[in-house]
Amino acid sequence: MMPPNNEPAPLQTVRWSGMTHRGHVRPNNEDSFLALTFDANEVRYLGKTGEASLAGSDFVFAVSDGMGGAHSGEFASRIAVENITRIMPRSFQLSAQRIDAGFSDFLAELIHAIHAEMMRLGQSYEECAGMGATLSLCWFRPGWMYFAHIGDSRIYYLSQGGGLNQITHDHTHVGWLRRQGKLNEREARNHPRRSGLSQSLGAGNQFLDPQFGTVGLLPGDRFLLCTDGLTDGLWERNLEELLTEPQTDAERLVKAALENSGRDNSTALVVDVA
Repeated sequence: MMPPNNEPAPLQTVRWSGMTHRGHVRPNNEDSFLALTFDANEVRYLGKTGEASLAGSDFVFAVSDGMGGAHSGEFASRIAVENITRIMPRSFQLSAQRIDAGFSDFLAELIHAIHAEMMRLGQSYEECAGMGATLSLCWFRPGWMYFAHIGDSRIYYLSQGGGLNQITHDHTHVGWLRRQGKLNEREARNHPRRSGLSQSLGAGNQFLDPQFGTVGLLPGDRFLLCTDGLTDGLWERNLEELLTEPQTDAERLVKAALENSGRDNSTALVVDVA
């Protein structure tokens, strides 16, 4: 669904919190997250927590989980979020011209630009060979959230008065099996191929099939962007219980995941709409 061009979008505010932790096992953190706002004139990085109006500015929140030898996984996730900062402000010109139908084309351009940069670096530098990353991104504008996704990080949506829904697809064979109803959550979590990605940025992938979507925003909506380290420590019923509590923020989610697992880097971004 697209917002009608002849109706003004409602003014809304967003409140966010973000946290990342390397976990109890890994020596480094290959996760990255991004919170920024931009308009026709400038890009501004946001702090780990905050609240602001959607009037006059767009907001972007993203998480990325890097992979690769040595420290190239850290580098890969940083490349993903840095390219968002460089490319996204161009989209404000589209929104100013109300070219809403082009959002998926623009996000596709963003995904492919990041992928091309990772492929170039992977082919040019031995220490970057094979590096790749997931990316889950939410772009907030008055009345609407547009998202782009590739890999096995996730975006969850908790509507006011509704249940928790994972709106992204895990780009893994196990994720496909679960969507087909052939595995339940416990079986998927314990499957030997649970970490094998069929889609990611970089990592030598020649064919990309990212997921794009749109959610109409209402006061009380809540979104969670997270890497797989968070869901390794929290079952979906735990996520829903925690996110249903208004005081739950990203720090609380990450700490809960670490208490239950901590085998992987863990990152969460919680975004509320009011």
